[in-house]
Amino acid sequence: MSFNIRMNTPNDGENAWPNRKQWVGDVIKFNDVDLLGCQEVLVEQLHDLEKELPHMSYVGVGRDDGKEGGEFSPIFYNTKEFKVMESGTFWLSDTPEEPSKGWDAALPRVCTWIKLKHKHSKRTLVVMNTHYDHMGKEARIESSKLIAQKAQEFSNNGKIAVVLMGDLNSTPNSTAVMELQNVFQDTKTLSLTNPLGPTGTFQAFNYNAEMKEQIDYIMTYGYFKVLRYAHIAEARDQKFPSDHLPVFVEIQ
Repeated sequence: MSFNIRMNTPNDGENAWPNRKQWVGDVIKFNDVDLLGCQEVLVEQLHDLEKELPHMSYVGVGRDDGKEGGEFSPIFYNTKEFKVMESGTFWLSDTPEEPSKGWDAALPRVCTWIKLKHKHSKRTLVVMNTHYDHMGKEARIESSKLIAQKAQEFSNNGKIAVVLMGDLNSTPNSTAVMELQNVFQDTKTLSLTNPLGPTGTFQAFNYNAEMKEQIDYIMTYGYFKVLRYAHIAEARDQKFPSDHLPVFVEIQ
């Protein structure tokens, strides 16, 4: 599952994080998620998710300082299913190994990654999770080139499969998404069953939003079967658990 949980800000009023955190946890647990990429996660939200998801651990750092400052793009994994082999975070910039802002981006942006061994099958996979800049068009395109290059390195010439999750702030026909598709395939197009949910993934907490534009994705590089795919439009009392819909996929 890829899930932009919306940062914790009191400006959201009744949609503020303290009113949503248990609900976000419930959506993740109900869908029996083993691998979770979140975006817009501040450090206190990270600790809230840890409490909500006791069967999971996470990797990731804050984008401002490489420690706890600013938003994280953490990856949570089910500790019963997976063992961590390696993990790290790089910045979406010309200097990816240090906290930095890239190209025409408004803010520093990161991609967190984890190399896992699946305990049952003994297979290895790499999971990447990112959140592209909302302003810089060049930054989004260059971010895609960097992530595609890193994915090919992680894959060791196609020997290890890679999953990419993220809020790309880009629609499917954008140059940024097309750059990724030189390497990755969108799981929505691979699904063996018809995708469920609205076409779009962002509603800004507006229950009547048209939700026509997809900006959140799960993509794969390497051989996967995509059994089912959904944009989860869970709502109650005309409210959503976040301003984005989570993207859910079952892959084999």
